[in-house]
Amino acid sequence: MDGLEVRAASADDAAAIAEVAAATFALACPPHTTPESIASFIAEHLTAAHFAEYLADPGRALVVAEQQGAAVGYAMLVHGDPYDADARAVVKRLPTTELSKLYVLASAHGSGVARDLMAAAIEAARAAGAAGIWLGTNQRNERAHRFYVKCGFERVGTKRFKVGAGWEDDYIFELALG
Repeated sequence: MDGLEVRAASADDAAAIAEVAAATFALACPPHTTPESIASFIAEHLTAAHFAEYLADPGRALVVAEQQGAAVGYAMLVHGDPYDADARAVVKRLPTTELSKLYVLASAHGSGVARDLMAAAIEAARAAGAAGIWLGTNQRNERAHRFYVKCGFERVGTKRFKVGAGWEDDYIFELALG
């Protein structure tokens, strides 16, 4: 993608990342997810104020992809042991980092932005000393599954993920960084 820059996010990026998050979160949800559940999740986790908190958290790293100065994607990593019991049971490469989010605007799908974000996320996990990186993604999101496998991840388990009032079933993928 011409003019693409992928870099570590700063506090000044919170609002732009929140805009991308609000525009992209529904793309990863299964069709039965209600608009109310999506809106609730965005309000609870993906606002500019939340991203400002995430960016200030030393246990997290955020990467932003920009084209001609406008954010087109982002990734968020959470360093440390998995908070989720199901993930703790199957994630074997410790210390670990969770790839909590990796989203790209629909207009940039297929352009290589996700690949470049993934490379930057993996590098950030390595820089934090992680031996592995893991993620959860909805079991119905086959496009994401293909992408993660292409990036070298392997499916290692399952977990549940709450969106609004409903629970979704996720696959857990893990990648060795050694």
